[in-house]
Amino acid sequence: MKCGEQMSALIIAIPLFDGAMSVRSYRLSAHDPDTVLDVRDDFRGRSQIYYLPGLDLIQKIGLSPLSGDMPLFIDTNRFHILIGMFSNKNLPVDKLILTIPASIVVDDKLMAGIADLKSLGYGIAMDGYPDDGDSNPLTGFAGHIILDYSDKKFHGKLEEIKTKLRGTRLILSGLPDMDAYRKYSNNRNALFTGDFYTNPITETSTEISPLKVNALELLRQINDDDFELAHIAKTIERDPALSISLLKFINSPAVGLRSKVNSISNAVALLGQKEIRRWATIAISVEIFKDRPGEITKLSLVRAKFAENLATLFEMGIFQNSLFMTGLFSLLDLILRKPMAEAVNEIAVDNLVREALVERKGSLYRVLDFIYAYERGDWNNVTILLVNNDISGEAAGSAYVDALLWYNQLLSTIDEIDGTTASPEGDHDE
Repeated sequence: MKCGEQMSALIIAIPLFDGAMSVRSYRLSAHDPDTVLDVRDDFRGRSQIYYLPGLDLIQKIGLSPLSGDMPLFIDTNRFHILIGMFSNKNLPVDKLILTIPASIVVDDKLMAGIADLKSLGYGIAMDGYPDDGDSNPLTGFAGHIILDYSDKKFHGKLEEIKTKLRGTRLILSGLPDMDAYRKYSNNRNALFTGDFYTNPITETSTEISPLKVNALELLRQINDDDFELAHIAKTIERDPALSISLLKFINSPAVGLRSKVNSISNAVALLGQKEIRRWATIAISVEIFKDRPGEITKLSLVRAKFAENLATLFEMGIFQNSLFMTGLFSLLDLILRKPMAEAVNEIAVDNLVREALVERKGSLYRVLDFIYAYERGDWNNVTILLVNNDISGEAAGSAYVDALLWYNQLLSTIDEIDGTTASPEGDHDE
């Protein structure tokens, strides 16, 4: 996807966790911005009817920004299957799981189409459990069945599938909190999705490790408008992990220096304020988030960039940096394992950021509230917020995809740095 190119749909990649809180796959949720509160203008050309936004995005940017090397569930329907939309594409079929609604009309043509897709290597999932249960021909093709936690018949369907379809993997969606997740997480053949992994922390459970304190102190310093490089160097020197990270960074191909740097003070002086801020964003993210689930790290960083990208759309361009910090620390309570009101005391943020994170109100929270709705795939609420703020769906979708691409590039930079070597003896000034 080229810089400046706009998305024609709203798209979110939703993580699916296993019982150990590890992400195992993602599900792509897409929404046509021309659909307003489930009402769509049906007077459209044939090319628009054939258009499948998730498929189009995969072809533009690949799977890596969306799901890494993990499987990706993508919704489809009878029409897409019968016209062969997935048959003649240069797609990573071994990583795609086509999700078919359980209410789909089943006939010989549909089953032949699904059989062809399976023969090409696609996985098949069924969204919901049909009224005719395991006698429905689709259940024999589906490697996954998705059950919605809010379904009134959820428990009965769950037990029936576990009894009659032992080889089918369950996906329990819409789990609202950690209590619901813990109740079902002992199902080894299941994946889980919902709001449970971002529920706020209400009680302090642990003290912050010394390494995190150092990282947070560094963050305080680089957020000053005109920080002293000498003070930055001293803070880094107190932390072996940050020292090694900085030396790896400055000696990496990403920086491209001709001679090796072995001194923290020299490294800081050579990089200057702009590049130190860039490196610190990476280093602090790795340091603070490293003992939290990987998805928390990803979500924090994607939120940060997404919020920054949305600044101009919400006519808040002068608050880009504050919005980046608001997104970055929107999960700080989970990262530090203490209530948000306590967690923000560990970092240097302005009153607007604090108001958004702790009180969930104020000008910055308008953007954060939009991001929360977007992440849930709550497209009706997203549409209302877009209309109220006079923002096009195409621009909002592009802002999110750009955040994904930025995060993917950030991972590449981290991998590049980690792939280089630095001497521990270089941790201090010579």
